[in-house]
Amino acid sequence: MSPLLRRPAATARPAAGSLTATARRIIRLNHGFQLLFNLLWWMPVFYAYQKDAGLSDGQIFGIQSIYYVAFCLFEVPTGLIADRIGTRNCLWAGAVVMTAANLTPVLSASYTGFLVHFLAIAAGRSLTSGAASAYLYDGLRAEGCEEHYLKAEGTARALGLAAKVACWPLVGPLMTLAHPAPYLLSAVSAAGSLACVLALPRTAVLAGAAGAAGARSADAPGVTEKSRAVKRGRGGSLGEAKAAFRSLASSPRLALLMVQGVAVFTLSRICQVNLFQPILLDHGIGEASHGGVLAAMTVAEAVGSARPQWLGRRLSPVAWVSVLSLVLAGTLACMTLGGPWTVVALLCLFAAGAGFAYPVQRKLVNDAVPPHAPRATLLSVESIVDRGVCALVAVAVGAYLSAGRLDALLWHSALATVVLIGVFQLVARTGALRRGPGEAATPQAPEPRPKAVV
Repeated sequence: MSPLLRRPAATARPAAGSLTATARRIIRLNHGFQLLFNLLWWMPVFYAYQKDAGLSDGQIFGIQSIYYVAFCLFEVPTGLIADRIGTRNCLWAGAVVMTAANLTPVLSASYTGFLVHFLAIAAGRSLTSGAASAYLYDGLRAEGCEEHYLKAEGTARALGLAAKVACWPLVGPLMTLAHPAPYLLSAVSAAGSLACVLALPRTAVLAGAAGAAGARSADAPGVTEKSRAVKRGRGGSLGEAKAAFRSLASSPRLALLMVQGVAVFTLSRICQVNLFQPILLDHGIGEASHGGVLAAMTVAEAVGSARPQWLGRRLSPVAWVSVLSLVLAGTLACMTLGGPWTVVALLCLFAAGAGFAYPVQRKLVNDAVPPHAPRATLLSVESIVDRGVCALVAVAVGAYLSAGRLDALLWHSALATVVLIGVFQLVARTGALRRGPGEAATPQAPEPRPKAVV
């Protein structure tokens, strides 16, 4: 183990509920990284910015299509890279790429410039999508503080959402002072996330998914993260990919949990990105109010992400994700029946449900990863499945909206989710969700306690 994480031989493991100094450091820096890396100041104005640069609607949405395809294509190789060079190094690379990506439109406000910008965004985000979660999970586990992972993951997401609520309303005034300000500020934020990564502890334990021999030699003096990563990578990227798919094949629980997460991710992405404005416009809510509604939704999602423990112990975490998926589906269907204020309330309820579900689902998947499996690669596989389904659904969304059938789209989305969750529960009752040998036990979401746990 790295000197930064090695405990004296006589030191006992931390008592349950307590955090070591290194664990606190990992959590704080992870919060900073997640907040700054995902703080894209240009998000509310990128469409208008590209229109001002002379791009047509076809070019703008064509770039978006290329972005989603590129993200899926980048996911497997970047997950393999994370498992070979170490998750910390992968986060470092992602932050560098994201900083450069945000500067590209400032240097070249053209079709080519924006295309390169979004391709680089896809590369930067795919480099960190599995690596960040894997680093945090393995880091806390190395410190004997893995019970804090759920809260740390949720709080990081909540802080990032809160930052967007605070910063996005400032984009318009800042653009009047300096037109490229949203992209410059995004680059500064990405550079700040790089500083957080550089301050993270160096350790091979956090590289995620070391082999059995690598795990046994983790505490050997003089063995560096790079040398252990090289040993893991001797089989090449193809070997890592094969190991990931072998892990999926040997763990029906992991594969099923990934399928369960498709409903939450797809519904959340499609509603909050693709359907948000069409739903509001269909109910007579003008564009001037969209920012306020989006801010309210973001606050609701942040609260849910920060407090998954409010779900309590009445249901297992697996059952909670299924229930929350059905809640999301129900709110979509109900949006076809209510007026403007009802729709706004339902959108906020939808966002809160997604916020509760995300950290619980993330922990379920992480706990189901078999020992010594390539964690970052497996998380990238999950991301590919989620975004692949989103890409197919997005095509259907465009067809429904072009035909003026928004209500039918909402009802059909709700029904499809009910069917998916129903099939999942039927399969789960066959015993396919039983943990395999060595898989981590997944505790139920804890109830609030008198003494707060950091």
